[in-house]
Amino acid sequence: MKIKLKYGRTFIIGLAFLSICAFWQMYDNIIPLILTKTFGMNETISGAIMAADNILALFLLPLFGSVSDRTETRLGRRMPFILFGTGCAVILMNLLPLLDNSYYSFAGSFKSISFVIVLGLLLIAMGTYRSPAVALMPDVTPKPLRSKANAIINLMGAVGGIIYLAVAAVLYPNSKTAGLEHVSYSPLFLIVSAIMFVAVGLLFLLIKEPKLTAENRALEAEHPEWNLAESDGSGGEVLPAPVKRSLGFLLASIALWFIGYNGVTTWFTTYVDVVMGQGLGGASTCLLIATAGAIVSYIPIGIIASRIGRVRTIKGGVIMLAVCFALGYVLTTSFSSINLIMFVVFALVGVAWAAINVNSLPMVVEMCRGSDVGKFTGYYYTASMAAQVVTPIVAGTLMRNISYKILFPYAALFVALSFVTMSFVRHGDSKAEAKRGLEAYEAMDD
Repeated sequence: MKIKLKYGRTFIIGLAFLSICAFWQMYDNIIPLILTKTFGMNETISGAIMAADNILALFLLPLFGSVSDRTETRLGRRMPFILFGTGCAVILMNLLPLLDNSYYSFAGSFKSISFVIVLGLLLIAMGTYRSPAVALMPDVTPKPLRSKANAIINLMGAVGGIIYLAVAAVLYPNSKTAGLEHVSYSPLFLIVSAIMFVAVGLLFLLIKEPKLTAENRALEAEHPEWNLAESDGSGGEVLPAPVKRSLGFLLASIALWFIGYNGVTTWFTTYVDVVMGQGLGGASTCLLIATAGAIVSYIPIGIIASRIGRVRTIKGGVIMLAVCFALGYVLTTSFSSINLIMFVVFALVGVAWAAINVNSLPMVVEMCRGSDVGKFTGYYYTASMAAQVVTPIVAGTLMRNISYKILFPYAALFVALSFVTMSFVRHGDSKAEAKRGLEAYEAMDD
């Protein structure tokens, strides 16, 4: 019997990631404006506060991923964390614009301290449920189908970001905000919190986690060849040495390509301004095209990976990304304005990133049994978040002390290094074995 992905159910599971991405898109866009314009913080202090979410994530995501693995309730392992984290976040996030507006009306140190405290609590609330929310997909999805499923999860995350951007564009066009000393963001926070509430509410009502998890465990029990972990004899699980080695190289690869990719996305607007003398609009268009390229590629990439394997798909994406960054250097140093060729290259950057991103998390959780999915999801985020903490600092230091033109060679080098480490990954792939006999005809009939 050929197993098939339940697309409708996977889209519903993706609602949790949609809500998370809508929040972070708003957070990254609005909080720096509030910190600098309302509270008058300089770039160093506001930058440190904005980096706090990545630093907290290094500890919170693996912690709560692991804790959720050991949690057993009538709602399931992940749902209590998703509901609690979302509920706290919805309340806390709506306090921020109130404090912002109050400080503008009558400034006071108590209000600024309260804003930072509430912001910290909000980041903790978000950190409590990201790993459990992401781990829910592999909990209920058979291992061979997780690349397809993760493509849908990523697509839903992109939809969440787009919804926020559309809402912000409608509520705060330049015609309404130009010349204002202060802008109240209360309506925006309220709408995004409503989106989060509705998305997670639908997830809770439509997804019965304990039932679906039990069904998936039963299916995986019928296919012991899917499991790479071994029993340690006491009810726990241990990775065989070759699998552990593959996991180490895979996590190193994840860190390396995030160092390259995030270095570019962090500094590209500044880079374009200094190297090409171009404004924010052209740089933003390039990044938007890269995002669009990724969005349209997510589902096709998932299908391709299910046919040729995750490792080959990732390696192809890594080669494409390294080549695109090398071309980025040539194009930005050869031309004085952003042009059509650059748009094409950035569209390919998005496709390459989709090939990498869709398959890397499923490869990590492929190396464990169901009881450790949350912990292994935490491993993935530890590697990616550590890279995102380090690379803005390293890339920025190199650009300041050597030359701004080093950005793309820096990114291409680290992405290329990830190809080397991926060459040592021998486990976590999903390439289906060739069908034999009647099974081949079954596949042809589907």
